[in-house]
Amino acid sequence: MKNNTKSSITLPAPELELVIDLMKTLKAKSKVEVIRRGLTLLKETTDRKSLRDSFKKASEATRGTIQSELDDLNALTSEGLD
Repeated sequence: MKNNTKSSITLPAPELELVIDLMKTLKAKSKVEVIRRGLTLLKETTDRKSLRDSFKKASEATRGTIQSELDDLNALTSEGLD
């Protein structure tokens, strides 16, 4: 695949206006830069959500055994001490 492949998209007027406004706000050099930055942000957000969901699932999976593990460790903290 080529490094730079031409592509053309047609945006409705409100979306094009948004891209132009963002171009000014972000001081982007082109409309394409605005779209690229938006796509990068979308990917990062999606990746973070996936990671957050994985951590939540792992946490829920261990939640049932964590208290008994802590109780076992608490019993050992003063073992052998006067």
